[in-house]
Amino acid sequence: MLAMDQGVVEEWLSEFKTLPDSAVSTYAASLKDKGALVPALYKVIRENYSDLLEPVCHQLFEFYRSGEPQLQRFTLQFLPELLWSLLSVSAARDPHTSGCIEALLLGIYNLEIVDKDGQSKVLSFTVPSLSKPSVYHEPSAIGSMALTEGALANHGLSRVVYSGPHLQRETFTAQNRFEVLTFLLLCYNAALSYMTSTSLQSLCQLSSRVCICGYPRQQMRRYKGISTRLTVTSEFLVQLITGIHYALCNGEVELGSKALDDVLYRAQLELFPEALLVGNAIKSSLHGAALKSNNKEGARSIQVEITPTSSRISRNAVTSLSIRGHRWKRHESQEVSVDSEATLGGVAIPEISVTGVSGERMPNGDSLRPRPDGRAQPDGDMLGSTSEVSLDPRGHDSSTRGQEVRRQKSVRRMVENEGSGSASTGRSQY
Repeated sequence: MLAMDQGVVEEWLSEFKTLPDSAVSTYAASLKDKGALVPALYKVIRENYSDLLEPVCHQLFEFYRSGEPQLQRFTLQFLPELLWSLLSVSAARDPHTSGCIEALLLGIYNLEIVDKDGQSKVLSFTVPSLSKPSVYHEPSAIGSMALTEGALANHGLSRVVYSGPHLQRETFTAQNRFEVLTFLLLCYNAALSYMTSTSLQSLCQLSSRVCICGYPRQQMRRYKGISTRLTVTSEFLVQLITGIHYALCNGEVELGSKALDDVLYRAQLELFPEALLVGNAIKSSLHGAALKSNNKEGARSIQVEITPTSSRISRNAVTSLSIRGHRWKRHESQEVSVDSEATLGGVAIPEISVTGVSGERMPNGDSLRPRPDGRAQPDGDMLGSTSEVSLDPRGHDSSTRGQEVRRQKSVRRMVENEGSGSASTGRSQY
């Protein structure tokens, strides 16, 4: 470590101790202007045997315990590097060099699992429902959903998953190590939009190293660090993938892509379904997308494809309008069939009176016979019966078309018989 970097760190350690409480907010806002401080702190953390490591860890814990959001985020940006230092030392089985890092991480964990009153926190997560729109999907783009009894009963209900309460931890053990580290990554991911590009790069490097150390891919990556396999959990990999996704969309395309491939490689070896599901989903969503590789200091975001918000009704959805449309299509098809039957070889069949009675024909099929006074009278009136007219236009049209179809069929048969020369004596004369 250079003497200049050491001087910057020592100055940083001394100025916060003499700072009054009223000036904490102003001091926190001025930290981003100290460009040489963050790289110097990274060098201290990476040197496990540095004399400044213990006071730096103590200072970072004081930052986090102060409750000032900017100071807490300043500490969180070093979390990936602190995690790797802890895991690498644990793999080397030299716990005496990581005591201050363990104390810092356990202190942050114990502060985050309780509220301001000292009560255990219970975190809640709402599981997205496909029936409600989100930034990832629109219900109208999915298509029709079966309206079963179970779907109607669960419509509008949101499923909430709870995490906690978490137990206080005083030391790291083989059983609780990744439980604590996973929760710390969850806190880190909650502040991803405030993390610097250096912190995102450290996260990607942590993900690759944890997943490939001790496996054949370590030779392909040409990483010459520790060669001991590190035990991981599925939940830990899922939190890593969440941070990698953000890094991919905010300038760290190369490191993020390698880290995502390494995490999926390890998830396949360990057969972790949760990590495989999340990792492959992110990889598929980023396939062919134009990621921002140069804009590292711009607006922080995650790229998603949002479907149009215009209201659309699925073609398979059964509505009153679709039922009426289906009825109209059926009536139109019947009219087309009648017109096709009335045409033989492209020649229309003329209307021929089979009964030999002249007169006009009414829409209901009755013929108008001439009366002595010169007016036309329907056939029904000559029989002395009263004809009832249907008030339903659909039934009226249907009966009219049915009679017309039967008349055309009988005429067609007679025309065919007449053409073949097989007319009978009892056939009506034309």
